[in-house]
Amino acid sequence: MLAFFVLLLAVLSRILPHAFHAVSWNFTALGGGLLFFGSRMGTSKRATWMLPSALAVLMATDYYLTVFAYGYAFHVSAYLVTWLWYAAVCLIGMGILQKPTVLRVAAGVLASSTSFFLLSNFVVWTSGSMSMYPRSLAGLSACYVAAIPFYRNDLVSTALTAGALFGLPVLAARIAESLHAAHRNDLPMA
Repeated sequence: MLAFFVLLLAVLSRILPHAFHAVSWNFTALGGGLLFFGSRMGTSKRATWMLPSALAVLMATDYYLTVFAYGYAFHVSAYLVTWLWYAAVCLIGMGILQKPTVLRVAAGVLASSTSFFLLSNFVVWTSGSMSMYPRSLAGLSACYVAAIPFYRNDLVSTALTAGALFGLPVLAARIAESLHAAHRNDLPMA
């Protein structure tokens, strides 16, 4: 199934940079992959098994990265918002991208990247004694400003991934259609 293959590529885009010691600034296929995965969930009956399957894979990835790549203790409570975000992005894909258009894909990209930026940095700011930022408006602002490079890269990587996943099949279909039309025009008339 193509949706699970895309999910696997998204997971690998998070793990492989750590394996090769080439960690980037949040440049992964996760956002675009989740939008695509959600668009392929189809009916609510299919979504009842596909969404939990995807979440289980992503939870395992978060555990692996936290414990083995970052060397930190794993706390489920630290990931609840992230896991809810994964589900929400899949549902965005399910809702608006079953019939993708350029505008819908752009809206999905913007919604997924911006929501992750806003949610994840708010959680960092509110994380109590673990936070590097004081609990004030200035601390919240500093937290968001420090995350702008990560947001930019997430937005670009999500746009590239979603653009490829939703755009390349349309482009291939149009090329095939034009080749068929050209072939029909080259046939001799009887």
